[in-house]
Amino acid sequence: MTLVAEFRDVAVIRDGNAILSGVNWSVQDDERWVIIGPNGAGKTTLLQMLAAQEHPTDGVVTILGERLGQGDLFELRPRIGFASTAMARRIPANESVLDVVLTAAWAVTGRWNEEYDDVDVKRAKRVLREWKLDHLEERTFGTLSDGEQKRTMIARAIMTDPEILLLDEPAASLDLGAREELVDLLGEFASSDMAPVIVMVTHHVEEIPAGFTHVLVMSQGRIHAAGPIADVLTSSVLTEAFGLPLTVTKSDGRYSARGSRSV
Repeated sequence: MTLVAEFRDVAVIRDGNAILSGVNWSVQDDERWVIIGPNGAGKTTLLQMLAAQEHPTDGVVTILGERLGQGDLFELRPRIGFASTAMARRIPANESVLDVVLTAAWAVTGRWNEEYDDVDVKRAKRVLREWKLDHLEERTFGTLSDGEQKRTMIARAIMTDPEILLLDEPAASLDLGAREELVDLLGEFASSDMAPVIVMVTHHVEEIPAGFTHVLVMSQGRIHAAGPIADVLTSSVLTEAFGLPLTVTKSDGRYSARGSRSV
């Protein structure tokens, strides 16, 4: 195993408020992590540091051998794929699906004067096929459904063959069918030996793909529990983290959770 990312006694302070505090966490190259916790727990802030988009106020964050604040972020960031709603909002509505994915090679969000090799085009088309988007490559991004847009953003994040893939609530706002299609595709991808390290933030355990191996449970800016998903994603852990009785069940490699308070 190879260490991919490490947080040592990390804190993030904004306007005198502790967004994160006392975070100690490491990610190995054969792990697929889910980050879960209540709103305001610090999940997205943690993901932004993994994306080298935010620095800690205190502590040490090391990503792919580079310490944040000391290395060259312009060299580090292309090694990290990041799919999020915020990124999707930066994509021009009239950009073709093929160009949305292709432009990741130049780290731009709209086709302009840059030139692309045939190998770039072939790779973009292959990634679109893998994510069941090849029939949409000439469609404009703004005409896609939520599910199609989210899969397009994941395809874009994978286009550059990143060493770490970060997903910020990839199934949020999707209907049941679109969610299940995306979760199945993510599960297949995460189970592949060729997949990079994956870290995904979600609010719902039902959205955790079957191929994920570890879970990080956050609460009030701290790590409440972390480790192998079978050991950590339990009724008692989530009950403590969310502050109400919850029952976690597992079926066919997928989890679900519901309130267990007596009526």
